[in-house]
Amino acid sequence: MTGARDEVLARIRTALGPQRPAVDVTRDYRTTDDRPAATLLDVLTDRLEDYRATVVRCASSEVAATVAGALRTALGGHEPADVVVAPGLPADWRPEGAVADDGRPAVELAAFAATVTGVAVAVAETGTLVLDGSPRSGRRALSLLPDCLVCVVETGQVVGGVPEGLARLDSTAPLTMVSGPSATSDIELQRVEGVHGPRTLVVVLTG
Repeated sequence: MTGARDEVLARIRTALGPQRPAVDVTRDYRTTDDRPAATLLDVLTDRLEDYRATVVRCASSEVAATVAGALRTALGGHEPADVVVAPGLPADWRPEGAVADDGRPAVELAAFAATVTGVAVAVAETGTLVLDGSPRSGRRALSLLPDCLVCVVETGQVVGGVPEGLARLDSTAPLTMVSGPSATSDIELQRVEGVHGPRTLVVVLTG
């Protein structure tokens, strides 16, 4: 077995030819954004709304009430127990009566009408929210199975571009990038939302 393996690898090396020196990659793209925080918030809001997400802003002390109001608007009549939140979501961000994710089988999460999570970072230029699997963001299934996703974003988490956002993240974490509600199009370009994830995305900007 070892001889056969060595022979196969030798043939591959022969086919590839002499080893080429590593190419020095030029990284002269923009890695920071010097625009004011207020401008970045406006850009993020514009991108998210263009993707058909709903964006609401509030003071830090009003997050729970704002989330509850957004859920009423998005879901109409619903019971508090229909909402599941990430286990590490701050207590003063949680709508009253919501259920904390306790690690139950992922398929059971589909029974909830909505999820509330935090984020790790938000990229203004692309309108992207990044969840990293931390207690505040919750596990990936939490943000994919319920039909409505509410993400709370603090102003200090908003960056201008993708390189700046990636620099804040742990590259080994299970990253989920969200840009608007889940959507797809068929061959006739008919847009359908909610096929691969939440049909409704609400973003609460606070701070």
